[in-house]
Amino acid sequence: MSPSAPAAGADAPDWIVLKFGGTSVSRRHRWDTIGRLMKRRVEEEGARVLVVVSALSGVTNELQAICDSPADRAARHARIAALVHRHEDFATELGVTSPELTERLATLVTLGDDPRADAGALDWQAEVLAQGELLSSTLGVAYLRTQGLDVGWTDSREWIHARPLPNQTDWAKRLSASCDYTGDAGLRARFAAAGPALRIAQGFIARAPDGGTAILGRGGSDTSAAYFGALLGARRVEIWTDVPGMFSANPRAVPDARLLSRLDYEEAQEIATTGAKVLHPRCIHPCREARVPLWIRDTERPDMPGTVIDSSATTIPGVKAISSRRGIVLVSMETIGMWQQVGFLSDVFERFKAHGLSIDLIGSSEANVTVSLDPSDNLVSTNVLDALCADLAQVCRVKVIAPCAAITLVGRGMRSMLHKLSDVWAEFGRERVHLISQSSNDLNLTFVVDEGLAEGMLPRLHALLAQSGAMPVSEAAVFGPSWRRIDQPATLRPPTWWQRQSGRLLHLAQAGTPRYVYHLPTVRERAREIAGVAAIDRRFFALKANPHPRVLQALEAEGFGFECVSRGELEHLYRVLPSLAPDRVLFTPSFAPRGEYAAALDKGVFVTIDSATPLRQWPELFRGRDVVLRLDPGFGHGHHEKVRTGGKDAKFGLAAEALPEFLDAARAAGARIIGLHAHIGSGIHDARHWHTVYAQLASLAEGIGTVGFIDVGGGLGVAYDPEAEPFDVAAYAAALAEVKAAYPQYALWVEPGRYLVAECGVLLLGVTQVTRKQGLRRVGADGGMNALLRPALYNAWHEIVNLTRLDDPAGDACDVVGPICETGDVIGRQRRLPEATAEGDVLLVGHAGAYGAVMANRYNLRELPQEDVIDD
Repeated sequence: MSPSAPAAGADAPDWIVLKFGGTSVSRRHRWDTIGRLMKRRVEEEGARVLVVVSALSGVTNELQAICDSPADRAARHARIAALVHRHEDFATELGVTSPELTERLATLVTLGDDPRADAGALDWQAEVLAQGELLSSTLGVAYLRTQGLDVGWTDSREWIHARPLPNQTDWAKRLSASCDYTGDAGLRARFAAAGPALRIAQGFIARAPDGGTAILGRGGSDTSAAYFGALLGARRVEIWTDVPGMFSANPRAVPDARLLSRLDYEEAQEIATTGAKVLHPRCIHPCREARVPLWIRDTERPDMPGTVIDSSATTIPGVKAISSRRGIVLVSMETIGMWQQVGFLSDVFERFKAHGLSIDLIGSSEANVTVSLDPSDNLVSTNVLDALCADLAQVCRVKVIAPCAAITLVGRGMRSMLHKLSDVWAEFGRERVHLISQSSNDLNLTFVVDEGLAEGMLPRLHALLAQSGAMPVSEAAVFGPSWRRIDQPATLRPPTWWQRQSGRLLHLAQAGTPRYVYHLPTVRERAREIAGVAAIDRRFFALKANPHPRVLQALEAEGFGFECVSRGELEHLYRVLPSLAPDRVLFTPSFAPRGEYAAALDKGVFVTIDSATPLRQWPELFRGRDVVLRLDPGFGHGHHEKVRTGGKDAKFGLAAEALPEFLDAARAAGARIIGLHAHIGSGIHDARHWHTVYAQLASLAEGIGTVGFIDVGGGLGVAYDPEAEPFDVAAYAAALAEVKAAYPQYALWVEPGRYLVAECGVLLLGVTQVTRKQGLRRVGADGGMNALLRPALYNAWHEIVNLTRLDDPAGDACDVVGPICETGDVIGRQRRLPEATAEGDVLLVGHAGAYGAVMANRYNLRELPQEDVIDD
């Protein structure tokens, strides 16, 4: 029995508009979901419900293919026959028979024989393209009626009317139409009286001014729902799709992208316009004008809150999303004559107008104007571009750059956060950027690059934005869970070692803070993971990460050698492990003085050099010696520009083109090269990285002739964020095994540091003060950048918890700051510590075992942190 609904009357009925896309209407169980949602909106909210549907998944593409090849009658009829069978099969799956469906399928067949078909007339194309939504809505009504719902079928063309726009081409008027969405009480009353409380209508279609059919263009079903929402003064419009809302990046490309829980209309408009596929850009404006909230929900996860877009969203400065658009075409126009020439841009843009092309981005200089064309808004074909270039050539030199991609950062206050985007600028600085555009409304910043670069850059850029604080992911009012957490079944991770040892850590903190504590069983666990990689012949620990004696002893017992970068580290190592064999030690200095090389050579350890200068300046030192050569493969990777140790901007390693010169210097000095080494960054999660490095070094080793081993360095990534996926050791092992099999003549050495010890260490801090200033809560601690430099130096992110109140609920976001007289003395921003956090509480900073105590300092003459070890 159909649920009851408010009686129709003269007053505007309270409608809720639900839109479902192609994947949401292509399976029986999803129509069951649609029926339940319709019924729930009536029973729980007392609303009338209008459902707007797309064609079945893939149908519009087939109909478009029919329109694209109108002269191929055989292909046209074959495609139509296949579409008829598909809809008949789906009717069988739904268990429905419908005279209306039979009639509509007959209409589709008739259109295949229409006299207008061979010429591909625009009005014929519109009628063909409309059939997908007409068929899916007919099937849906028939099915839901069998489920006991009193559902009416509504022809969208009776209510949504296209209106021509100035300078609009005939193609756009018919196949990418804009419509009137101004409603009034009379229209709403007529709509309420035209059918039952539950209705299904078509997206994508409208009535053309000549009475025929018009199409709203790709993504038009979203816009149809918005038009209906505005016309009816709806309570809200719900867009139901296959993801649970808008995300801070494309979740399919960036698994760590965060759900955007709430946005205002302006930010949502920018995100949709600049590449987010979940919501068509044109659907937001009608809702904004009519003040109708927009919800985005997931058909497969109907109880997930999704994204809410309305006028009451909290305004929070920061990047909300990074998106990309492919297929961008750049048109570069250059002439000396344009400088200070009145009317030049008018003459140029008039030519774009004449060809019906809408310009998106603009960049200009004294002698050049470059603009972008977005194919989603233009019929950008080869013929159109050729004609445009011919016209433009009359006034300037023209160059077309394609295919390109536009990568856009979206958020409020872009200009005020440029200082937080240094890592983003650096990332783009390594690529060829054709155009940079900053919007006049201060809502976006766009970079246009070669299309092939965009997909690989997005995950790195998203991570950099989150790490720098430019994307305030801890703001719960805006950012929800990551796609990784939503999409993958929840796995209960075992408690961390520090959670199991929380009582003991609190006891240790009583002896004073700041205090580092290291858990040796965790060190051994990570060491055994690396030891289990069969392709690795020798493994060394990068001592600079953590030189604590107990850590070194534990790793030596696990079979690790050690990599030192200074004489001080070398001497410290032998104080801790006096009987350590020299062949278990690497000495890899950078711009060290002569005495350090001499000391290492006298000790008998492996010595690495990365330029010909030491060989030329001190040839007697290296005469008859075996040395390791550090090479720079020409690129760097890592979580921050300051830890990327490859490429021309890095001081480390010999450039490959300088190898012949180095070999000459080595021969002159009487030195023999027995190994090649490269370490080009830290915090790398791409398991194939070391495969690439090894292969590149192996190809060079073959030309040297004396090389016996290849050291691919360390840099294995660490999951500092509890939500992030841990480093994939299995993929790392597989990549090394593959490349080792290609070059079996060389032993494979590695030298991880951070990976072995980061997780084993925590930093305990005492809370000193809790303050509020202009609405921002700050929690002060007795250690800051003097105790842990990484956040200030690298914008590094570390988990921070209140160990004293570990089970208390999270409070409002706060900044955790230290006692150092520097604005940059911030350990973590926007952390959700308990509201009860107070003086005397103990804070725990996680994953602090690498580059923590070893980088601590006595700035402001504060004492160094103390260190403890747990070995059980």
